[in-house]
Order: sequence, then C-alpha cells, then structure tokens
Amino acid sequence: MTKAPEPSTIDWKNLGFEYMDLPFRYLAHWKDGQWDEGELTEDSTLHISEGATALHYGQADFEGLKAYRTKNNEIQLFRPDQNAQRMQNSCKRLLMPTMPADRFIDAAMQVVKANEDFVPPYGTGGTLYLRPLMIGVGGTIGVHAAPEYIFTIFAMPVGAYYKGGVKPTNFTTSYYDRAAPHGTGQSKVGGNYGSSLLPGDEAHKAGYSDVVYLDPATHTKIEEAGSANFFGITKDDKFVTPKSDSILPSVTKRSLLFLAKNRLGLETEEGDVFIDDLDRFKEAGAMGTAAVIAPIGGIEYKDDLHVFYSETEVGPITQKLYNELTGIQFGDIEAPEGWIYKVK
Repeated sequence: MTKAPEPSTIDWKNLGFEYMDLPFRYLAHWKDGQWDEGELTEDSTLHISEGATALHYGQADFEGLKAYRTKNNEIQLFRPDQNAQRMQNSCKRLLMPTMPADRFIDAAMQVVKANEDFVPPYGTGGTLYLRPLMIGVGGTIGVHAAPEYIFTIFAMPVGAYYKGGVKPTNFTTSYYDRAAPHGTGQSKVGGNYGSSLLPGDEAHKAGYSDVVYLDPATHTKIEEAGSANFFGITKDDKFVTPKSDSILPSVTKRSLLFLAKNRLGLETEEGDVFIDDLDRFKEAGAMGTAAVIAPIGGIEYKDDLHVFYSETEVGPITQKLYNELTGIQFGDIEAPEGWIYKVK
C-alpha cells in the first residue's frame, strides 16, 4: 500500500476527502472479556479471519471526528466525548463490547500526536480526519456475536467532503430507504452506508451532489441528506431539523442546535419536516463532521426542483452558523465549556 507523501509536498489548500496511509494508527484487541492495553502501530493492514462476523454479518461500526490546528499552532479535538458515547451506543446495538470514553479519547490523542505533521496548517481549511472503527473478528460462521474484536483509529488530512466546499449544491430525493423503522438508523454501522452507495451513485449520475432520504414508513418526511443531517431555516428565522428514531444523532447537529439558540438567538425545533412543505424554508443545508455545513441550493422532488436561498450563494444565516461553528473548531471563537480538548 502506498504510504502518505511527505508533509512538505502536500497541497494543503486543495485536499480532497480521500484515504491516506499515515505513519501511525492505534490498535486494540478484545478477547476473553477484556481489552488489551492497545498501542500505536505502523501496520495499516488489519489481519482477520475469513470467518470474521464483520465480513459476513455486518458486525462493524465506526465514528468520524477531526483535529484542528489553531492560529497559535495548537491542535485540538472537537467534542470527542460525544463521539465516544455514540460509538458505545452503536456497539451495544450490535452486541459488541464498548470502548471506555477515556480510552477512546486517549487513543484519538495518541494518533493525532503521532501524526501531527499531517494536521493541515491553520488557514488552509484542512483538518485531520480521524476514523475510529470496531469490527467483530475471529473464526465464526454462525449468526451470533464474534468471540473477538478489533478497535482501531486511523487518520488522514482532508478538505471539503463535497467538492464545492461551502457552496450550495442540489440534492434529489430517492425512493430508496437509508434505514428501516426500528432498525439501525440511529447507530453508525457499516450497513447503513453500504445500502446508500447505489442511490448516491444514481444521484451523482443525474447531476446532484447527493440524496435526500425520506422516512421509511411513509416517504413523506425528510430524514437525512446523504450521510449528513438536514436542517432548514424558516422564513421567521427558526432553525429546524428532523427528529426520528432512524436518524443518526449527529454531534454537529447537537452543536448547531445549541449555537443557533444561544449564539445567534434563533428559535430551534426538532420535529417532522414534510417534503411537500419546503416552501416554509428560506435556507437549507446538510450538517455533519465530514460535511461540516453544506448549503443546499435546491431539492428535486417529483421532477420539480425547489430552490431555497440560491443555487449559487450561501444564505446569510447558514453562513453565520458556519462561521460560528468553524470559528470554535479552529480556536478563533470561544467554545462552550467542555467542547474543546487540547492535544498535548
């Protein structure tokens, strides 16, 4: 596997969102009811049995978080405790052992520190993306939980998830479902994303950046926007985002709900967002760790493109939310208590 280029040769301002084999990652094994001590390793290949439950039955979950370089050259993580908690919830859903939050955060810190030369410079817009992953391993062929597990965290420098960056893009709706009612929609499990590949590919071929998924029970309500959460700004300046048992609880969404209310003075609401009631919104966007805030120019539904603020310009409230969130993440704006973890 090709190793990462030397940091001095990387074009930090033009990073994509692609895998890069950095020098170090963290690896821990669970066996006989307990985790081993875990360690940093230079081996980027996972060695597993052909009978691993992750391969056959989807016993695998993951997380995504970022490290940011500040103006004074410090490195910080944004709310990693929330990612640790969400991964624990995903693990419980799949009958996997949980990684204690303090160990999760310490492992993330170790990976960032070991690869600190790959944290993009302040002002480039780049970040170091961390991918915690847990999989069921060991020789198992029956449909039951694995006897052993691997937990790892690897990293790579990334730019914008959507190629346009902070520019509006159009989405289309799909008759495919992202997750089933009472299924694994609230968990960050691999199967949720595998099933999104076909509808996402069809959307791209049709000229859209991604798919808006409707609720699986009635197909009348917006649930998610690609692999991110949806939000809309109403004409009376209310920040609205869907609420459902099959939506992944986003750390970014939770953060923006707080910032919209407490920093921008907006009324906030989690509830039903009906696809045939898009006229209530003057702005819309997708939000998540990878996407950050991706403005939505328009949503295609039943051959009609509903345009929000603009197909070419970011709405003013969406821009304010983006500035507030990224200002906190990069250390330019004071963060609410407990949101920032310094890497030392």
